[in-house]
Amino acid sequence: MNRLILSVFAAAIGIAAAPAARAGELWRVTGLEQPESALFDAANNRIVVSNIVGNPGEADGNGYLSVLSLDGKIITQHWTDGMDAPKGMAISGGKLYVADITKVRVVDLASGKLVASIVVPNAVFLNDMTSDSTGKVYVSDMLADTIYRIDGDQPELFVRDPMLASPNGVFADGNRLIVASWGKGIKPDFSTAEPGGLLSVDLASKAISPLPGAQKFADLDGVIAIGDSIYATAYMTGTLYRYRAGGAPEAVAHFKPGSADIGTDGKSILYVPLMNEGEVAALKLD
Repeated sequence: MNRLILSVFAAAIGIAAAPAARAGELWRVTGLEQPESALFDAANNRIVVSNIVGNPGEADGNGYLSVLSLDGKIITQHWTDGMDAPKGMAISGGKLYVADITKVRVVDLASGKLVASIVVPNAVFLNDMTSDSTGKVYVSDMLADTIYRIDGDQPELFVRDPMLASPNGVFADGNRLIVASWGKGIKPDFSTAEPGGLLSVDLASKAISPLPGAQKFADLDGVIAIGDSIYATAYMTGTLYRYRAGGAPEAVAHFKPGSADIGTDGKSILYVPLMNEGEVAALKLD
């Protein structure tokens, strides 16, 4: 009753509720094979997509990368072959870095040629990647509560902590990494005993800080930031969330389960891989 009275009072004095955030679909590409990540390549005006093609943890040689146009067409389905289960990607120094179970594959961005494989010691399940303003590359190890840093071709432990709670998505944002955690107590069906949330890791001090109001709300996969907004996907439900400091995560789009490692043009477009559908959707943010 009190809520009803407050709503009527607000309407009577002309106070409007803040409009809900929305994201409208621009196009959708079909015919991909378990697309896990969609990365915007600004230098070449295209989108690179990783295709797992099989068990995400099996070194079966089936994985490959595809290239899409910005208007939603497949330019090259098999752009880079010879991978196992490629997932997150990052661009640095004219090279494309790709997380591939326990290795990071290095691809020449101009030709699509696989030029190197960096073995990450003690890696279990490498997942998402990002690069910072200095060109250093970071990769999450979801099943080891760990994030590694790669400088050139040298991997090193960046941070390992149970607070990371199965870190999946990572995104370099100024002097911090934004981390989307899957959660604690992962079960055989990949549900969790405790769902994940959003964290910040200081690049200099490596201090981990939970983002207020964005904890234990979903099993999170991909994450990106645009301005003061953070967007994250919840793989198990297909929900796309937006979070702003001082608020709570709000759903801005819904897909079938399987929404994975999102990319962005850094302005107003999101690229969402729909792993279980074999599709990538482009969304325009309001």
